[in-house]
Amino acid sequence: MTTQTRIVVIGAGIGGLTTAALLAQAGHDVTVLETQTYPGGSAGTFFHKGYRFDAGATVAGGMQPGGPHARLAERLGLTWPVRPHDPAWIVHLPDRQIALTRDNADVIAHFPASAGFWDEQSTLADLGWRMSDQGLPWPPADLRELSRLAATALRNFPADLRLLPFTIMTAHDWLRRRGLADDPAFVRFIDAQLLIAAQTTSHGANAIYSATALDLARQGVYHVEGGIGGLAETLAQAVEAYSGRVLYKQRAVEIVTEGGRAVAVTAERMRKRETFPADFVIGNLTPWSLDALLGASSPRALRREIAGRRHGWGAFVLHLGVRADQLPADLPDHHQVIESYDGALGETRSVCLSLSPRWDTSRAPSGQRAVTITTHTAVDPWWAALAQSEQAYAERKADYTQRMLAQVERAIPGFRASVTLTLPGTPVTYNYYTGRHLGMVGGFPAESLWRARSPGTGLANVRLVGDSIFPGQSTAGVTLGAMRVADDVLARVGKSEPQTHRGLGRAYPPEPTPIQTDEAEEILA
Repeated sequence: MTTQTRIVVIGAGIGGLTTAALLAQAGHDVTVLETQTYPGGSAGTFFHKGYRFDAGATVAGGMQPGGPHARLAERLGLTWPVRPHDPAWIVHLPDRQIALTRDNADVIAHFPASAGFWDEQSTLADLGWRMSDQGLPWPPADLRELSRLAATALRNFPADLRLLPFTIMTAHDWLRRRGLADDPAFVRFIDAQLLIAAQTTSHGANAIYSATALDLARQGVYHVEGGIGGLAETLAQAVEAYSGRVLYKQRAVEIVTEGGRAVAVTAERMRKRETFPADFVIGNLTPWSLDALLGASSPRALRREIAGRRHGWGAFVLHLGVRADQLPADLPDHHQVIESYDGALGETRSVCLSLSPRWDTSRAPSGQRAVTITTHTAVDPWWAALAQSEQAYAERKADYTQRMLAQVERAIPGFRASVTLTLPGTPVTYNYYTGRHLGMVGGFPAESLWRARSPGTGLANVRLVGDSIFPGQSTAGVTLGAMRVADDVLARVGKSEPQTHRGLGRAYPPEPTPIQTDEAEEILA
């Protein structure tokens, strides 16, 4: 046994809470600092005018046996408040609608020539899931992780040799190899799925990553009772059940360092500052935010990284209240609408819509349903519009709102007439509520595996978690990265007196904590 290590986790997102719960379970003194009044960050659920709106993510994967969330639940002894649903979503292409189901039948019916591609995709994805279950610390940060990676490769030899050609191949190369790159409809269909799961399209997405990213519907998609924030709420309960602390309204303002190591985190609450001593710091942060908290102590490599990284995607989102009786009775809960077969995706040309399920009456007032509609958008133009004038910013929001509603109306006629509440949000909104640098969400594009980001920061006792580190996007990907970081920390500090789960069990959804009305009107409306 070792003595208790004081661990401070900055941010109560899925990554931060997962790491915190595992380290608290191992007996360490864990404190999570969260700026907001609720957990989850970009995978959180907030309360507004009787609605529970998902801030960003709306569905969860990785719950299948051996999947990241299933493995984490087994390790922590928790139960996720989820229900499966099929189809995962409906893709509305300009000339056809395709249901994404576990058996992939509708996709193959529309694209018969792709059957061989999907067989290969499922084989590669199954191998990827199996290897991640055994331990896949990529890129390896030290000899211990390299050894673990090599052991995983040997356990799966020679099957894993199938992966080698795909390590340097894009998804579009893969389509070309399969004779599918000349079908504009199929390429557009694949691009639309990869934009969601890999933050880039087939010309940029790594082929191995794409195989797993395209596997979501086959492995199963799940609704979370009370909204996606139920995942984070469950994890926050687990942290506390293992004697850790989750402190809200605590905005981290500085990571204090001495001799090249973090020694404390200073946080601000109600304009009062408190310093939390730390032997290890975990940041559920982007590299830009970590650099800001370190200030003059930021390592040179981190500064070079943020100076050289191009900005990732942001999101424009509409949170809507709609009249349930004005929607078709058999309308699926999730849709992706693609405007055309040419031009770039994102910026309202591809939008995703999620309705709260009919059975979850906690999500909206009686007779209503909560809706989230999102599109990928570049972050910088929103800040430029705001800097120009409030009117320019408001006009840009109004334009995006109308264009997105028009897209949805094309796919679901009569939808606009059902809307009773409209709450738009931009990258500026995400920056305000989640602290994400410039409002970037979703992590970095999953392009070259050889440029994937590890959790390392340049400081021996500071690690990053969240969608900035491999494998990045989605709650399942973030969970994988967080479990890796927890194992890395435990390899360095050992276990203290392992904690027994104290059986905390607050019902989810919890009592709502409204966002401030004036803030909502100023920042969102």
